[in-house]
Amino acid sequence: MDKGWITNGVSLGVVGVSYMFEGAVGSALRSAGLFALSGAITNQLAIHMLFEKVPFLYGSGIIIDRFELIRTALKILIMEQFFTPEKIESFVQSQERTINLAPIIEETDFTPAYNALVRSVMDSPLGGMLGMFGGEAIIGKLKEPFLEKIKASTIEIAQSESFMNALNTHLHQGGSHLSGSIEEIVESRLAELTPEMVKEMLHALMKEHLGWLVVWGGVFGGAIGLASSFLL
Repeated sequence: MDKGWITNGVSLGVVGVSYMFEGAVGSALRSAGLFALSGAITNQLAIHMLFEKVPFLYGSGIIIDRFELIRTALKILIMEQFFTPEKIESFVQSQERTINLAPIIEETDFTPAYNALVRSVMDSPLGGMLGMFGGEAIIGKLKEPFLEKIKASTIEIAQSESFMNALNTHLHQGGSHLSGSIEEIVESRLAELTPEMVKEMLHALMKEHLGWLVVWGGVFGGAIGLASSFLL
């Protein structure tokens, strides 16, 4: 069962149990339960708003809204990191009919693409809400899974039949012609990457790695509610 809904259930349970007690004990439990439920639901909503448009909530659906920026960052990264003129010239000189680019891709640092995603989220209206719960440190839990997904997608592009056919066809035409052909193929393959595909990929990562954000929202909310019941 989803950790977020478990947290919500436990919070509601604490609220229900609070009515079994009278006086300060019942009031303290009620405050703890309500604050825990508030913290958990707020964090759950923040995660949901990254991917989905929520009526009347400005800034929701930021992943879809900034999709073009993410795709452009990927294209720049791919072309500048391992399709440089120097590497292409090396391929031309080797005159190999089949080139395995996977080792080069494996050694490539895809952090700039991840940073573009983080900047898009933090610069959006939703960034202020995430800042209340750790900001970039919270999103940072996505870094390694995100980089692995992007690396795997890039290797798939480099090993596709259309890519290898173009590479072999233009191998003897010189680096400049080859570079242009590669860029066209990369653009066409990235064009197949739809906002919905990016949303589904990142949503799966978010659900798996940021589920604890909802849990800790409930824990800290409950602690604040319990403390406030004694201070007021």
